[in-house]
Amino acid sequence: MEIKVIKFGGSSVANDDNLKKATQKTVQFLQEGQKVVAILSAQGKMTDTLLTEAKRLSENPNKRELDMLVSVGEQISISKFAILLNEMGYKAISLTGEQAGVITDENHTQAKIQEIRPFRIWQELEEKDVVVIAGFQGIDVERNITTLGRNGSDTSALAIAAALDQKECYIFTDTDGIYDKDPNKYSNAKKLEYISYEDMDKLAQNGAKVLHDRCIRIAKKYGIKIIVKSTFNDNKGSVVQE
Repeated sequence: MEIKVIKFGGSSVANDDNLKKATQKTVQFLQEGQKVVAILSAQGKMTDTLLTEAKRLSENPNKRELDMLVSVGEQISISKFAILLNEMGYKAISLTGEQAGVITDENHTQAKIQEIRPFRIWQELEEKDVVVIAGFQGIDVERNITTLGRNGSDTSALAIAAALDQKECYIFTDTDGIYDKDPNKYSNAKKLEYISYEDMDKLAQNGAKVLHDRCIRIAKKYGIKIIVKSTFNDNKGSVVQE
């Protein structure tokens, strides 16, 4: 079975029009005869909105309950995505982090993945075209919902790719690759066709928002190429590799 692991960020699924564009990118892989595991972020600013609502109720919200609240964002994304794909005639199912076997430590709001048990993912791929997984979330040993911190869906995607023994992972976003500086601020920003794990890690630590630094370290550890492309055009992207 040939599969592709792909991830869509919040801007890529921010509204119904963007969701449709993201499903079209997914269908391109299906038309090549591959099955797809898609990891999704919450829609747009959903996580920020939920955090703001919690802060209106408490200056210092209980972290376990905060994780329970903000994890809802990803579940909205994955269910809508699966509904769309099924409507298009493809067999798709959405899974929470727990259902996908993502086990984390107990550090609420900043949890780290301890292991992934991908049995359900493989089981669903036998019968489905697409398995849609909530990024950013997992469960601890007490079966409490946990979240991985801001931009944690990148980390979810790379960890799932590693658990499925894949050697590449597509990250779809609102930019068409990785630039040496912010293309929204600098007209002379240059897109990088290739960048090493080390250089990408430095960019991430210095504030580049394209990839989460933890996901880069997972990619390096397991030798997974990260291919960064735009959801909204077919331009050639950037590749993060050894």
